[in-house]
Amino acid sequence: MDYRSTRGSRSDSLNSAEAVIQGLAPDGGLYVPVNFPTPTINLAEISKLTYKETAKLVLSWFFNDYSDEQLDESIRAAYGSQFDDDEIVPVTKETAGSHYMELFHGPTLAFKDIALQMLPHLMVNAVKLTNVNRKIVILTATSGDTGTASMNGFRDVDGTQVIVFYPNGGVSPVQLQQMLTQQGDNLEVVAIDGNFDQAQTEVKRIFNDSELEKNLKLSGSQFSSANSMNIGRLMPQVAYYFYTYGKLVRDGTVKLGNAINFTVPTGNFGDILAGYYAKKMGLPINKLICASNQNNVLTDFFTTGTYNKNRDFYLTNSPSMDIVVSSNLERLLFDLANEDSNQIKKLMNELTNDGQYTISDDMKTRLDTNFDAGFASETAIKAEIKRVYETAKYTIDPHTAVASAVAREYQQRTGDKTPMVVVATASPYKFPETVYEGITGKQVVEPGYAAVGQLFDITGDLVPAPIKTLFELEPHKQVVVKPEKMEEFILKIVK
Repeated sequence: MDYRSTRGSRSDSLNSAEAVIQGLAPDGGLYVPVNFPTPTINLAEISKLTYKETAKLVLSWFFNDYSDEQLDESIRAAYGSQFDDDEIVPVTKETAGSHYMELFHGPTLAFKDIALQMLPHLMVNAVKLTNVNRKIVILTATSGDTGTASMNGFRDVDGTQVIVFYPNGGVSPVQLQQMLTQQGDNLEVVAIDGNFDQAQTEVKRIFNDSELEKNLKLSGSQFSSANSMNIGRLMPQVAYYFYTYGKLVRDGTVKLGNAINFTVPTGNFGDILAGYYAKKMGLPINKLICASNQNNVLTDFFTTGTYNKNRDFYLTNSPSMDIVVSSNLERLLFDLANEDSNQIKKLMNELTNDGQYTISDDMKTRLDTNFDAGFASETAIKAEIKRVYETAKYTIDPHTAVASAVAREYQQRTGDKTPMVVVATASPYKFPETVYEGITGKQVVEPGYAAVGQLFDITGDLVPAPIKTLFELEPHKQVVVKPEKMEEFILKIVK
């Protein structure tokens, strides 16, 4: 399995191990398969698999440079006792009109754990396979969850250094406490005086600085990424779409071969792209519904075919989705454009220079065939939290509420009776302030740990173990830098 850049030539390809280490292509593009996997899908057999077995199958399609033993060891280590549910990805029976695919049972209580417990093992084995003898410096911009999950996954992994940037004031109290209490000699976390898009843009610029890259290699280091721009982060996410379909077949909810829908709360577009890749390989998915919050640039794009980042940026009650430039959309565009890298370079240059681009009619037609989209306001998010709780005594976080509200609006608008799966991306206890207000209509007395207690008093839900002990830990002192000082900070740490 070889990978090429969305902006480059097929001839300039890397094998999967090399692409995992590289993270982001030198030309600024994202790595995609040169020839997309075309496995023979036996849905009847897949529906019998455990999550670990499903993950092994999917990873073998995308990472065939790795041996069976390497993949088996990685899966055992990634999906072990750090998850609080042996199923890894539980799926609810129909709840308030949808099924909820719970991706928040890992150590940091967010969907990022599914991939970021795996990525360090893929990275370590990639280093062995490629005989790289440099320190891998993991640069990550986070809107809240990726930072904690990447630090948790990579802590004290030999030969790595993790540097995480997050927007100051743009994450929840629990997310902030999680990041500032991560323990590991190879971890650094710093706030930027700006938003997530500024952090991500600067990380990409630093990645593409050829002179800096040369100097780093001379000093024995090399950049890589833990964002979903890295195929080692993205491809493990494909597995839970296959697993969930199999689970619904086993439960008798879906007849083998019939299609289902997924509604995905979307920021950087990695999670929903993994669903598209699953459909591309033959999983019976009717529609992928892209759910946005008040930063609804993607809703506008799916509606009009024009992507326009020239808009206000909002800090919302679903902070992990507070993104205006969705990086992984480039991979979808590449597919819609029949893998025309020149067309992708043109669109990305227009986005950089003009702040917007418009796709062709043919690309828009293909987009509409596979996707729908909608968004939920701050008020609608809290209303959906309340509706689901009152209907089913099921507690959802604000990001899941975005998807749940958009899924319900899609069903009402279209009359589509296809079974609906809402992708539940985080534990409600990561965002107790919003969840409490949604259920009760009242604000918490105090954010953070006190809000966790107030939410528990209402719902009686089991408080996840990582939350119980989180606020007993002493946080590191918060460091804040300007976006233009990020490179200086990185070089100080690396040296």
